[in-house]
Amino acid sequence: MSDTFLTADEVAELTGVRTGRRGKTREQLQVEWLRTSGIPFWTNARGRPIIARAAIEGRQSTDEPPRKKWQPKALALG
Repeated sequence: MSDTFLTADEVAELTGVRTGRRGKTREQLQVEWLRTSGIPFWTNARGRPIIARAAIEGRQSTDEPPRKKWQPKALALG
């Protein structure tokens, strides 16, 4: 399994939702919880929430340094 995304078990642990109830699937309940908690995620074709591990761990998703902002040469000379 990839270290990039949380596993289905980790999503269940994070959300506290392991089974469906009240006429909703487990995935629907997990998506509702993630939305109300403000955790960024995608939904795959099966309706399963996909969460980047970096969103939970609070680290940057890339190792690239930030790019310098473009500035016209006329302003850079001053």
